[in-house]
Amino acid sequence: MNFGLYSDKARDISFESHLLSLEQEPRQILLEIRDFVKSLGSNVIEEIRPHRIVYAKSLTFRTFLDIQPRNNALVISIRKNRTEPASVNTIQSSLQSADIKTQIAAAYTSIK
Repeated sequence: MNFGLYSDKARDISFESHLLSLEQEPRQILLEIRDFVKSLGSNVIEEIRPHRIVYAKSLTFRTFLDIQPRNNALVISIRKNRTEPASVNTIQSSLQSADIKTQIAAAYTSIK
């Protein structure tokens, strides 16, 4: 979903365009995380931006998850609330993605 924050060109950015720039393992991790995040609730909003993918629970709290695809890794920022700084993690292997899902679920749950 795009909220018109960028030009028309930016609206042409698709989730798939982010997959093209990734190597195989981070591509698979991104797909798994996307499915996981969308399964958290029907109120999850996905916004595809030119250099990242952002997930929000509502329009009033903009984001709880920000994923920046980077060739051989994903830079994942998780925010539990507006006052705490985001925790930033770089994920390169599927072993690292299990713990990150726990953190994402906790962030999603903590947002009221």
